[in-house]
Amino acid sequence: MRASLPAGLQDWKEAPRVRTLNDRAPNAKGRYVLCWLQQALRARDNPVIDASVLLGNALGLPVLVYHGVREDYPYASDRLHHFILAASRDLGAGCRSRGLACVQHVDRAGSREKGLVHRLGADAAAIMLEDQPTFVARWQSDRVAARAAAPVYAVEAACLVPPAVLGDDIRGRSGFLRRHEPERSNWVETEEAVPEQPAYAGTLPFSPDLLDNCDLDALVTGLAIDHTVPVSDMHPAGRGAAEERLRRLVTEVLPSYASARNDATQPDGASGLSPYLHFGVLGPREVMAAVAAADAGSRHKAKFADELLGWREWFHYQARALPAPERYDRVAGWAVDTLADHAVDPRPDLETLIAMLHGETRDETWNACQKQFLVDGWMHNNLRMYWGKRIIAMTPSPEVAWSTACYLNDRLSFDGRDPSTYGNIAAMFAGSPSDRERPIYGRVSTRGDGSTRRRDGGDEWLAAAASRPAPRVSVPAKVPVDPYLTGEPTI
Repeated sequence: MRASLPAGLQDWKEAPRVRTLNDRAPNAKGRYVLCWLQQALRARDNPVIDASVLLGNALGLPVLVYHGVREDYPYASDRLHHFILAASRDLGAGCRSRGLACVQHVDRAGSREKGLVHRLGADAAAIMLEDQPTFVARWQSDRVAARAAAPVYAVEAACLVPPAVLGDDIRGRSGFLRRHEPERSNWVETEEAVPEQPAYAGTLPFSPDLLDNCDLDALVTGLAIDHTVPVSDMHPAGRGAAEERLRRLVTEVLPSYASARNDATQPDGASGLSPYLHFGVLGPREVMAAVAAADAGSRHKAKFADELLGWREWFHYQARALPAPERYDRVAGWAVDTLADHAVDPRPDLETLIAMLHGETRDETWNACQKQFLVDGWMHNNLRMYWGKRIIAMTPSPEVAWSTACYLNDRLSFDGRDPSTYGNIAAMFAGSPSDRERPIYGRVSTRGDGSTRRRDGGDEWLAAAASRPAPRVSVPAKVPVDPYLTGEPTI
């Protein structure tokens, strides 16, 4: 819905990020503008917060920022919960430094609060939320907009260039780049909105959780979530860790990025920013500003920009046009057809789910890939391509292969459940058509592990990576085909 925006947002430079989700008039009895964050967990350079402040200023009302974490979202685990809660804690501190009230709630036994967004929304003049095209955020936003008595606005916060300015008729990545690249310079700078009202200090329909001095490990231990997927040492949680990873990009990774990025054996070949981008602890504008100021060659900066903006934002753009970006029917039609033609081919490389989940298959290279997901909650992009292609041969059908890839990615990886990773998996199941037919794959191209094995010490690196000690995680009876629609958590 592209209705006219209210006063305070109409002349905002970032207005193309905003969509109107219902046709309600502002609640004249509202006591604040509610800013509900699900994934953009940063206080600065956050378009959702800035839009909320501008609207609050126009209405003469304060902004109330709310972030809640439930126990029943798909794949809730120690790994994800700890990362999210640490980001939320820093979000709260950052909001208070901007003069904004921020309240949080952690769903758990003894502290159940049903329908908090709706209850907070009942006292809001308007509701601002994130415009996220994947995972549970999309249907939750639509559900809130349908039930709310106040106007609801969705604000895009994940991309440098708002997808709305590119039009809705782009069909391929080359066409996307032709429109996206000229727009980038228009969105690298922004002005932070300054609240004109004191921070909201009125009554609330619940007692917020105080995360500032909270022992997050103890809190997470007591929750009814998956405790078999542990916290990752490779990706520390919180804003400080994200800033340190950004400094590492500038000083250690970027100076050789174009030549080292595809080498999984190099510890400084990849940025490792995707967990922090997925949960919005870092935004693309901040990252690109750091890259622009870095002492690195233009070739390396251009390659990084192509990955962060040319690929990541292309996948975000695609996801917005899809009814369900996480479903198999998003894969290119020709690939679905050729994989279906070979669905009955013998599959000598079939593996059990328990072996795949724990990286204990007969394929050493695949195990090395999977151990990165299992232990670190992240996988090097060059390894992901081998990992995803091989799953097609390791599972009984292309549909099961897709569900298995999404399940492993979404449950274990920080950047699962994301437009970028779903786009990557879709590319693994298609890509450029092969010139010849192969068993199982048809015309879908395959990928070997030679690019890693041919590296200096590549064989040894793969052997060591495949034999890493890893946690034993719980194994479902079967791969969930569609965990997003099996049960809707109460918002």
